[in-house]
Amino acid sequence: MSALYDTLRRYAKNGTVPGAVGLVARGDDVEVVTVGSADAEGTTPMARDSIFRIASITKPITAAAVLMLVEDGRIGLDSPVEKWLPELSSPMAVRTPASPVEDVVPAARPITVEDLLSFRAGWGFPADFSLPAVQALFEVQKDGRFPQACPPPDAWVAALAEVPLLHQPGEAWLYHTCSDLQGVLVARASGGTLPDFLTERIFEPLGMRDTAFEVPAERRHRFTTAYQPGPDGTLVLADPPDGAWSRVPAFPSGGGGLTATADDWLAFARMLLAGGVANGRRLLSPTSVSRMTTNHLTAGQREAGTLFLEGQGWGYGGQVDVAPLDPWNVPGRYGWVGGTGTTAHVVPATGTVTVLLTQVAMTGPTPTPLMRDFWRCTAGAR
Repeated sequence: MSALYDTLRRYAKNGTVPGAVGLVARGDDVEVVTVGSADAEGTTPMARDSIFRIASITKPITAAAVLMLVEDGRIGLDSPVEKWLPELSSPMAVRTPASPVEDVVPAARPITVEDLLSFRAGWGFPADFSLPAVQALFEVQKDGRFPQACPPPDAWVAALAEVPLLHQPGEAWLYHTCSDLQGVLVARASGGTLPDFLTERIFEPLGMRDTAFEVPAERRHRFTTAYQPGPDGTLVLADPPDGAWSRVPAFPSGGGGLTATADDWLAFARMLLAGGVANGRRLLSPTSVSRMTTNHLTAGQREAGTLFLEGQGWGYGGQVDVAPLDPWNVPGRYGWVGGTGTTAHVVPATGTVTVLLTQVAMTGPTPTPLMRDFWRCTAGAR
């Protein structure tokens, strides 16, 4: 048994999680460890092809879709998003981050596609959730781990447009909301739906058979049960296999709505490591992959985002390591964590991919001890 197995097994045995799937790959050398069960009752052993709600590790996939439309010539990085999202044509920003929502000024410039990709449009979550504009955003931006509560995209964007920006476009990195806007942008710019675009352009070419916004009945025996930690540390049921993901949602969340397996995310990661090529087909240009996996934030923006980024940077759809603050931080390491208990990264310098999937939700933006031990354990693969 490996150190990775021992690490994951320890958390399954002490009840932190019912089970887990851990994957570390370098080239064709792939280690996959499964421990525990797909549910707290222990009725279904965890398997390599178990399906999870992957939450925010959806974000890199959505960003890749936006860049595909850039390469198609349908949108431009510097293009104002109001062409496709006219609801956002005249945004207002609070005068200062602490100002009441009534104390607003016009946005200094239009919001661009690049603002959405780099999370600097002006909507999203800062370190201080008590700010009036953030409280107003909470009324529209529901729990990203369970996005089925959101209304259809048109209604959601219309409601968001009524919330003032916390910062002027381009000024600050703010978490999450921009990924959901990216998903609506992909749908409108492509003339279809986000699920259809992702299936045609990403999932089918990469063989990501289990990645979708719903889990059909014939696959639900592989779908894990989702939990949240209760106040006393026990696990509380959040979503059963035949629950919220048993149908296509009204709002396909580009920020966190997908389900997938570890091998599916590995396929996406390998495409990035190969400069946008998979199975003899080019999905993205090397330039687009580089944009995704390069930090776009200033030092000040990184510092303000420390609650989420812990001193690292942000590319498009994921964090980019810029400083070796912990043993697992490697400059250029790209990926993210999901609030349902998932994390996935690529390390371009070494061709390494790491994926951890669990079914117990995080209780805040700080990575869990299990995630950190997983990163520490798999850092040796480099």
